[in-house]
Amino acid sequence: MNTERRSLWFCCALLVSLLDQASKGLASAMLTYGVPHGVVPGFNLTLLHNTGAAFSLLNDASGWQRWLFSGIAVVVGAVVIAWLASLDGEERWAPCALALILGGALGNLIDRAHLGYVVDFIQVYYQRWSWPAFNLADSAITVGALMLLVRGPRTRAAARSG
Repeated sequence: MNTERRSLWFCCALLVSLLDQASKGLASAMLTYGVPHGVVPGFNLTLLHNTGAAFSLLNDASGWQRWLFSGIAVVVGAVVIAWLASLDGEERWAPCALALILGGALGNLIDRAHLGYVVDFIQVYYQRWSWPAFNLADSAITVGALMLLVRGPRTRAAARSG
């Protein structure tokens, strides 16, 4: 992949991270912690702080998880950067997916490093069931990962011929 195209994907990752940080800043400024604000049935904005991983995994641990998840984000970020740099210029799907993952990982890493927790504010529910709160970074990571799964384990040669 040429430098110009690679730079475009890194800019996309940066944009995802900036949008994530802006949305978290707005949520923190405009929402009262823990108070759901109904938008439409099945969708609330609820400001929460998550010291754990996605979907509040290990949220109640004693603090060590901040460093573990920060370290994982740094390693994943480095792997994604190397992967993105290794792609050829013909691919479109994988670089987009990797840019989403990288931008989301960076957005949540900024929160962990700066605040010690990740700001979550999107809450989806049905009757009494509620999905754990999440944010735009989590959404970008999830969409990027799903894109990679849909892309499948095609080789570069197969991708060029198909």
